[in-house]
Amino acid sequence: MTADIIEISRLALHDQVAARLRTMLVEGHIAPGAKLNERELCLQLRVSRTPLREAIKLLGAEGLVDLLPNRGAVAVKLTEADVLNTFEVLAMLEGMSGELAAKRITDEELAELRALHYEMMACFARRDLSGYYRLNARIHTAINEAAGNPVLASTYRSINARVQSLRFRTNQNEVKWKHAVEEHEQMIDALAARDAAAMRKVLVAHLMRKRDTVLELMRAGEIYPQAHNKAS
Repeated sequence: MTADIIEISRLALHDQVAARLRTMLVEGHIAPGAKLNERELCLQLRVSRTPLREAIKLLGAEGLVDLLPNRGAVAVKLTEADVLNTFEVLAMLEGMSGELAAKRITDEELAELRALHYEMMACFARRDLSGYYRLNARIHTAINEAAGNPVLASTYRSINARVQSLRFRTNQNEVKWKHAVEEHEQMIDALAARDAAAMRKVLVAHLMRKRDTVLELMRAGEIYPQAHNKAS
């Protein structure tokens, strides 16, 4: 029994460290392209190297960090071509998820999505970008789950992970943030109406707007100030 408790505690710590690192990466507290300094992170997170390294491996599998031979872990940094290619695939996955979710969502799942939406709107009213983004991510995950296709959901999560930090930055402009909120309201309406075509349309448009904003910020040097990446 004691061994079981120790194992559960160890795994729980690893998950907690991964969650904190994930937030730091998404919100830009660890700069894109920066090496993850294990010694500094151990001090900052008050953990030993073992759970930290386990967490870094998990984030590597998720695509938030690149694990490089002889260099350790580096926060993912994408080129314009990476962004174009990633969002192209995400648009197809989002559209399919929305279409299937509109057909398959249960009343209970819809009620939970509405609740998450209201919580997200409260964050928007307070201009709490961090809280807003966490709920926003939960909503997109819930839509994927409502589609009822675990392969689709898993594929979406793995690809979306690499652009999470870029998506976080797209709502730092007031006008664009307000427009994103309006699109989320359209998503709830489409799901409630079980309108698969409308749900696909709004999700694809939502993602393409994110892509265009990311590219605009990259070209203006507001995401990667040192970078001048051009799409091929």
